[in-house]
Amino acid sequence: MTHFETVIHGGTVVTAGESFKGDIGISDGRIAAVADTLAGGDRRIDAGGRLVLPGGIEAHCHIAQESSSGVMTADDYYSGSVSAAFGGNSTFVPFAAQHRGQSIASVIETYDGRAAPNSVLDYSYHLIISDPTAEVLAELPGVFARGITSFKVFMTYDLMNIGDAGMLDILTIAKAHGALTMVHAENNEMVKWMNRRLAAAGLTAPKYHAPSRPELAEEEAINRAISLAKLVDAALFIVHVSTRGGAEIVRREKLAGAKLFAETCPQYLALTRAALDRPGMEGAKYICSPPLRDTATQDVLWSHIRAGTFESVSSDHAPYRADATGKFLNGADAAYPKIANGMPGIAMRLPYLFSEGVLKGRITLADFVRLSSTNAARVFGLDRKGAIAPGFDADIAIWNPQESRRVTQPMQHDNMDYTPFEGMEITGWPETVMNHGRIVVDKGELRAKPGSGRFIARKPVDTGAMPGHRAVEFDVVAGYGQEIAP
Repeated sequence: MTHFETVIHGGTVVTAGESFKGDIGISDGRIAAVADTLAGGDRRIDAGGRLVLPGGIEAHCHIAQESSSGVMTADDYYSGSVSAAFGGNSTFVPFAAQHRGQSIASVIETYDGRAAPNSVLDYSYHLIISDPTAEVLAELPGVFARGITSFKVFMTYDLMNIGDAGMLDILTIAKAHGALTMVHAENNEMVKWMNRRLAAAGLTAPKYHAPSRPELAEEEAINRAISLAKLVDAALFIVHVSTRGGAEIVRREKLAGAKLFAETCPQYLALTRAALDRPGMEGAKYICSPPLRDTATQDVLWSHIRAGTFESVSSDHAPYRADATGKFLNGADAAYPKIANGMPGIAMRLPYLFSEGVLKGRITLADFVRLSSTNAARVFGLDRKGAIAPGFDADIAIWNPQESRRVTQPMQHDNMDYTPFEGMEITGWPETVMNHGRIVVDKGELRAKPGSGRFIARKPVDTGAMPGHRAVEFDVVAGYGQEIAP
């Protein structure tokens, strides 16, 4: 008889394709067996009345990261990973941000020093590129070889925006190495023009952050980013889609065969720009980019989630405290462009999606698994995660689908002083979270030690059956008897 270190028994196992009553046997950090019933086990975990799911994979979060203006996020790799674990996640992929003048080697060394001694979860990085010099571009193949197979570029923020030519350079290198380019898509000039108009009229309170970043700015930039990627036939991931038009562009281009992935975030489903108009400077807590929209947009985004437009619903956890270390680094009454951009949410991503998605009939349990874990594993090359099957890492979350709680800030287990989900009634919570066979969280208690998580080298992006796009101009050049690679 096979020896199991742990057997999870009596629960309903849910995967991206099916649900069934069954037991899971775990040995050496991996799933060794899945069957109707399994005997033995040095440790037996009773999951009766519970759902047994793949652990969540949080693939969009900002942990121990300086912004381009020098503001450090409130969460380090310890508090950030702990908060993620209490939210049902077993793996996360924060960003390692390169700022102007930095080498890639120094960036990776810095983030290794922040992550390795502290994270309680398995982790990897997306590399942010803000300064694509020839020297930086030459460093990228070594990054890919280490298993960092995705990176992010910006089309907005003067200190981060790399321009269309810079994007084409990055996309071309990414394609050559099987890497995935993520993009924050907002038209920088539209945003700056709106900022100037609002400032001239003296409209600088937090509520004016929303109109300062028009829906059209996102829609234009999404369309342009996809066009740039299509020119070189490279894979592209659009982060935090917040608009009807943006989602429709993504849907259209996917149907046309582009090598395209996308996500939206819980804040765009749970909140509207009305939150920015709270008394005094309370609205500053809800400043994020792209900004919160309206209820009609929320309904559209849910329809796109249901239709499969988005691979994932990610938190975009960007924790800046509502004090002088974060939101108000530039003063307690700073104009909205000087207020740190971002909101926390890594612990609430999955409970919110379960409660408002599954329990309200907007998505199925299988959809939840895909959006929370399986798709992220596939898209970002985490080939041993995101599924409950023999050989996969024993990254498992046991959920109580009937437990209801009113959200409070202390429940987040982060380093923040507020949560934008405060007071919401949420039903369905993770009780036990395992990473690589280790119990990280169990019934409200942290069981893992700092530094017990592992760096995970990821595989190249899998574009599967996506046909992509070949620009006709490359065929024209070939017709002249010359060859250039897209």
